[in-house]
Amino acid sequence: MNWVTRSLYAVWGVLAWLSFGVAVLLALLSTLLVPGIARRQQLAAVACRAVFVMPRVKVNVIGMDNLPPGDCMVVANHASYVDGLLLKGYLPGRFNFVIKGELRDIPIVHFLLRRSGGKFVERSEQSGSTRDARRIVKAARGGESLAFFPEGTFRKQAGVGRFRPGAFVAAIRGALPVVPIAIMGTREMLPSGRHLPWPVPLTIQILPAIAPGDPDFSDNRRLAEAARQRILEVLDEPDLLHQASGAEEDSTN
Repeated sequence: MNWVTRSLYAVWGVLAWLSFGVAVLLALLSTLLVPGIARRQQLAAVACRAVFVMPRVKVNVIGMDNLPPGDCMVVANHASYVDGLLLKGYLPGRFNFVIKGELRDIPIVHFLLRRSGGKFVERSEQSGSTRDARRIVKAARGGESLAFFPEGTFRKQAGVGRFRPGAFVAAIRGALPVVPIAIMGTREMLPSGRHLPWPVPLTIQILPAIAPGDPDFSDNRRLAEAARQRILEVLDEPDLLHQASGAEEDSTN
């Protein structure tokens, strides 16, 4: 990439961050002033979509008809900070996102996410993790539609890692269909370690649901791996678990 292209990308990246700032202001005003969680959820979705609409990012959503009309659990691969904004902006507003507990330490982010229906899961402290997991299961049993990034975090390395069991335990106990979602392009747009986003087209591919009657619903680990494999089938990224097991085999030979 030559310096002219890099300069143009840098200018676009600054404008994209300005768009994000406008969207955050809109979201903050809506969460402060608008009564009712359903209205706040819808306005938060509008604000998140504006992050992509204002800088004219092309977003392609495939398979929206695979979302069940009732409550369900969506699980997606995680490649960038952009992922949460993307799904919040383009999925129906009824979805509440389950977010890592570290974001509680950022007051404005915590306030925005909590007021728009976000739920936090503590990962480092055992008692907090157990308490948060119970709340998630209770929400699933109560029929809430929830959205998870079951890898828990993202990395610079391309690929899909292990899915944590929490989302799938909640899905089984709440008898909620699990909808795998493959997100493409966000790693190239804003990977770990880069400060300015690049103009990259994005794709959200919503895959057929795994329903409670499916044999994979018999065990949370089996369900997690079934969802992970369905995402890998359409995602042009490696299976990091397969790579890790292959490396272990080579080291023993």
